[in-house]
Formats: sequence, C-alpha cells, structure tokens
Amino acid sequence: MDTLSTNMAFGGTQGVYRHASSATGTDMTFSVYIPPHAEGTTLPVVWYLSGLTCTHANVTDKGEYRAACAELGLIFVAPDTSPRGEGVADDPDGAYDFGLGAGFYLDATEPPFAAQYRMASYITAELPALVAAHFPADMARQSIMGHSMGGHGALTLGLTHPDRYRAISAFAPIVAPSQVPWGRKAFGGYLGADPAAWRRHDAVALIEDGARVPALLVDQGDADKFLSEQLRPALLAHACAAAGIDLELRIQPGYDHSYYFISTFMAEHLRWHAARLR
Repeated sequence: MDTLSTNMAFGGTQGVYRHASSATGTDMTFSVYIPPHAEGTTLPVVWYLSGLTCTHANVTDKGEYRAACAELGLIFVAPDTSPRGEGVADDPDGAYDFGLGAGFYLDATEPPFAAQYRMASYITAELPALVAAHFPADMARQSIMGHSMGGHGALTLGLTHPDRYRAISAFAPIVAPSQVPWGRKAFGGYLGADPAAWRRHDAVALIEDGARVPALLVDQGDADKFLSEQLRPALLAHACAAAGIDLELRIQPGYDHSYYFISTFMAEHLRWHAARLR
C-alpha cells in the first residue's frame, strides 16, 4: 500500500492511499480518515460509497464528515467507484452512467467487464482486509452509507450482509435499479439480459425476496432532478412497509442531488450510525 497524502484535520489524519487490487486487477485508490484516539484502541468503521462519475475524492473534498467523525470516534473509508487504468473496459460510447466511474458495486458476469468489474468483492472482502491490517479499525463494528449509485451499493451490500453492517443509510439512492434507466443499462451490461439475475443487486427486490435489516435511514431532496425517473424512493418505502423494516425516509425540501445536499445532512447520518456502532 502506497501513501499518496496525509493531512491533519480536526485532530485526526486524512489520508489517501493506493494499492494493487487482486479483485480488480488494477491499482485502486481510497481515502481513510482516522479521528484522534488513544494509542492501542480500535474504532468503528463507516464505509461511504460514492455515485456515478465519482472517485474517492468527491466525498473526501466536499463531504464535510471529518468534524463529526472526530467528535464521534469514527473511521471513515471512501473507496473508488470502479476499476480504472489502461485496458479497463468502458462504455463504448463514453457515457457517464456505465463503465469507468460506474461500477454499481457488483461483480460483473458479462465480458469484457467480468474480469475487472468486481466491486462487490473489492468492497466486502479485499479492502476491509487491507483496512484491518493497516488502520486501528474494529472490524466487529462496521456500517455503510452512500449516495445515488453508492446509495444503491450501501443498501444492497447492507441487505446482503446484515450481520456485518450495524447501520445502513443513503443519500438519494437508486432504490430499484431493475426498474429505472440507469440500473437497467448497467445490469444488462454487467449481468446479462435475464432480469432474474438482477434481483440480488436491487434493494427493493432483495427486500421482496426476504432480506431483512432492523432499520434504514434515507434522505432525499425534493428538488433532485433525478427523483422521479431514476431514484423513486416510494418504491423502497412500500417494500419496507410490507416487510416490517423501520425506514426513516426524509424528503428534504429544496435540496438537489449535489454535495451541498449531502454535506448538509452528513453529520446527522454519522450520529445515527454512531448510535448503532456503540
């Protein structure tokens, strides 16, 4: 693992790191904030998954999480959203919603993406092992959150691994990718044409098929231009109500899809996570 940068912030350390990933066959870059802590102690870990077109840098630069993490004693890890580098498959038309920067937090099964687009394995296996080896992380206390495509990832990985993640939250998530254009394009390209293969990567379908967690927190801006076509949080609300999952869905007046929205409610999400990570 190579250290690309470290900076002191709120008494802790914000670092950016790079390593050779066996899951993706590429170099992967991620950021980790370590709050101030007593030597020899370990701290709970919050995973943050970013959205379409993003890298680790978007939330690291604009997420405004460090003050809350320092106060609450939380490690904050932000990985990339896809493999990158020479020879990595991309959308042939260069579209923003598929290929580079749009890994959708799954393991692809279709060529040419299957060889390197293994983001589920990277997020749930390889990167946690690296974090556990190099940082003061208490891996018995993990939670997960994300935005948009990353909100989809947080919901689906959290629902798939309910014994691992003590808290799951999202900002403007793609809750039912099988039913919206972004998801149908990505799933068709990564997983093939059979919609039955998509269900375990779709939060609403996972809940319909029996996945259960105690509670979810979702914030959604009502001025989000993607709300009605791509995000459709009412589908998640209906699925959670039918399954008995305690969903706190907060529709925030006037907020859009940007990091102005995310940063406004980031500290509230982190406090919600911290209460469940104690």
